[in-house]
Amino acid sequence: MPTRPNPDDLLDRVMRDEDRQTRGRLKIFFGSSAGVGKTYAMLAAAQNLQEQGEQVLAGIVETHGRADTEAMLDGIERLPLRSTQYRDRTLHEFDLDAALERKPTVILVDELAHSNVPGSRHAKRWQDIEELLHAGIHVYTTVNVQHIESLNDVVGQITGIRVHETIPDHVFDQADEVTLVDLPPDELLQRLKEGKVYLPQQAEKAGRNFFRKGNLLALREIALRRTADRVDADMREYRADRSIVQLWQTKERIVVAIGARADEDKLVRAAARLAAKLQADWLAVHVDAPSWPRVTLAGRERILRNLKLAQSLGAETASITGEDVAQALVQFARSRNAGKLVIGQSHGRGWTRWWRKNLAARIAANGQDIDVYTVARPAESGRDDSVRTPVEESRDDGGRLRRHRRRGYLWATVSCAVTTAMAWWLIAYLHPANVIMLYLVGVMIVAVRYGRSASALASVMSVLAFDFFFVAPRFSISVSDAQYLITLLVMLAVSLFISSLASRMRHQANVAMLREARAGNLYMLGKELAAVLTLEQILEIGRRHLGAVFGAKTAFCLPDSGENVRVAAPEEHDTHALQDIDLGVAQWVYDNDQAAGRGTATLPAAQALYLPLNATMRTRGVLAFVAEDPLQLALPENRQMLEIFCSQIAMAIERLHYAEVAQDALVTMESERLRNSLLSAISHDLRTPLTSLVGSAEALARQPSLGADEREMAVTISEQSQRMSGLVENLLDMARLQSGGITLNRQWNSIEEVVGTALRLLNKTLGERRVETHLPADLPLVRFDAVLIERVFANLIENAVKYAPAGEIIVVDAKANAGLMEISVIDRGPGFPAGMEERAFEKFTRGDTESSTPGVGLGLAICRAIVDAHGGTIRALPADGGRGARVCFTLPLDKPPALPEEE
Repeated sequence: MPTRPNPDDLLDRVMRDEDRQTRGRLKIFFGSSAGVGKTYAMLAAAQNLQEQGEQVLAGIVETHGRADTEAMLDGIERLPLRSTQYRDRTLHEFDLDAALERKPTVILVDELAHSNVPGSRHAKRWQDIEELLHAGIHVYTTVNVQHIESLNDVVGQITGIRVHETIPDHVFDQADEVTLVDLPPDELLQRLKEGKVYLPQQAEKAGRNFFRKGNLLALREIALRRTADRVDADMREYRADRSIVQLWQTKERIVVAIGARADEDKLVRAAARLAAKLQADWLAVHVDAPSWPRVTLAGRERILRNLKLAQSLGAETASITGEDVAQALVQFARSRNAGKLVIGQSHGRGWTRWWRKNLAARIAANGQDIDVYTVARPAESGRDDSVRTPVEESRDDGGRLRRHRRRGYLWATVSCAVTTAMAWWLIAYLHPANVIMLYLVGVMIVAVRYGRSASALASVMSVLAFDFFFVAPRFSISVSDAQYLITLLVMLAVSLFISSLASRMRHQANVAMLREARAGNLYMLGKELAAVLTLEQILEIGRRHLGAVFGAKTAFCLPDSGENVRVAAPEEHDTHALQDIDLGVAQWVYDNDQAAGRGTATLPAAQALYLPLNATMRTRGVLAFVAEDPLQLALPENRQMLEIFCSQIAMAIERLHYAEVAQDALVTMESERLRNSLLSAISHDLRTPLTSLVGSAEALARQPSLGADEREMAVTISEQSQRMSGLVENLLDMARLQSGGITLNRQWNSIEEVVGTALRLLNKTLGERRVETHLPADLPLVRFDAVLIERVFANLIENAVKYAPAGEIIVVDAKANAGLMEISVIDRGPGFPAGMEERAFEKFTRGDTESSTPGVGLGLAICRAIVDAHGGTIRALPADGGRGARVCFTLPLDKPPALPEEE
């Protein structure tokens, strides 16, 4: 049956259509692995477009040396690539600015998941494509299944190879068209052997690792399923846009309706088995409708438990409301394009089964296109403790509920008595039909205030009172006129209908008020959290809102630097703070990122419920929650709202954390810049007088007229001045390196020559100390800045001289290993203090602040800056044997130039 479209949906559709008209279209050629022919298929589609007169531009196409793919580029104009220098290499990248300036109709941008060279406008190629689409340019691109973020770990587990270039799922899902390029594994392996995928050496290695037939079969299935999921989503969007109610049986999907009965877990497991047998997705849903009996606390707990069971078995869960259970289930199934409904079915008790239409029949009447599966369960015997018939009071326990019921019966009696008194006084002026109206008003008031049971009692009592007091013969239950018998029956039916209708309206009003309050609370929480500046404000707002909404006491456990949770102290006046916290449970929740405590299957004996505060990047802490009423956690909707509260608070904590990190980084950058400027200025101002002081001291020491004491003083002045000059040089070098003011003069050099030069410069510093060099004769040439690397050797050897005992040998060792030149400077001094191996390379850091060894802690920092600039690494290690220190740095090895042949 056609339904009227929702105006909001129509407006949203119009806005999306307008956006699509100005935005370019993205077409993705999707494959299970390299070699299936994605680029070839993209070029074939581009050739067809060009034949139709469309302007096609090849932005970047990776042919990987394949002749047949290269041939497909014939006739397609190519966009010149942008050359970028990175680590002394020239890389060719896609030129985004040139593409935007050309603005073709269609542009080919291969390898969607590619990472751009550092320094580019966007870090990823898919971001370049987003900018092209916003400019109205249509884009053709390619991607493999392992590059989709949500599938990256799955593919990595299957193949044993984890790729690091990925795209967010929304990029794939929001593409206007996805074309699956598929190839059977046997054909792909044959292409691999023929060298059509990789070069022969690469193909042999790939065949032993990634390109195993089992891997290719699994990747093909994942790619097919991911494409099918996207097509299914497009189909459901199409049905929603056109308000199509009729089911399209394109994919098996099952919905199971969960109630509050004790044996409902049997229904959940039966649905799980059916879904597994049919290889179908399935959903578990609970309907809260006025036509169902009200549910007690025990029933709510069972509903929540069964929803969790369904979720653990792989189902998607939901809790919905509706006027009628059957109609709500049919609408939900159609909205999710589910063609099968699973329900529990038992025979009614006694005579009710003859007049009461069962749920399966009502579903069949509402949805003829939905298959209904019924799971047999025992007939109901006696009263089920999971349901109640009065109007639902979500915070009442059993005793309060009974009191509420008795109060309703009392007021039904009082209402009937008051109405009878008024009618007795007015009967002389009113027609008996108007007296009936007075009774109906009384029934309606009782129904609105006390629900269905009390209003039903009021209906029966009103009919009996009207018959007893106002129908002849008066003061008896008998009826002399048959017409009054019809009047009494109609009066009873109308009063019962009014009571039922008023009860439903009250239930719907309560649901609407609950939803409005829930949305308002979330809005206020988000609004207040958006304006906070401190962690204490976040926690105070969280406690206040959780206390107001759930009537709960709460506590927040946050991690310290050692990842151990500690209770965040509340304000003294905070009435919503929880005092008794089990830190052991909180630590388990933080470490395992799972809920525990009361109401869960983990540590259920705990007093509180412990929930992880999950943010985007990581878990930010734990919430301990104790509600005044246990029913609060039994209601699925309340549990979902509590989890949303936790998520909002965690996101606020994470936002504050990153704001502090950004502020600290900004302050550090500014202080570093100021310090470098100050060091540079002071060092320049000190260099000239120090040079003069060194020269004057040396000249004075050479005067023959000086006595022994005066000459010793002059030598001391010269030595200390030279030491201070060295410190100033270090300060200047550090300032230049930090500001990027040094350009590397890379040349092919021999390590032996640079080490020898450094040792000659340190001749005075070394004195009587011995330095052994272990430098093999076959060491290759290395391309580096000889002046700077010489400074590295000088600083490392000077550092060893400062800390090693006078009689110990200093060793310089070098060897070529796996494309790197590895060089070590070893001493037999006290070594690096424990935990200082990394901090030793920070500026102004010394291993022992109490040491009398002179220095300001810049030598190793300069070494790291120089080695990093060359693309190498440097680290501090204990010397072999455990005594002393070993500083090891590496330099990358390139292919040296060919030497001229000797004549």
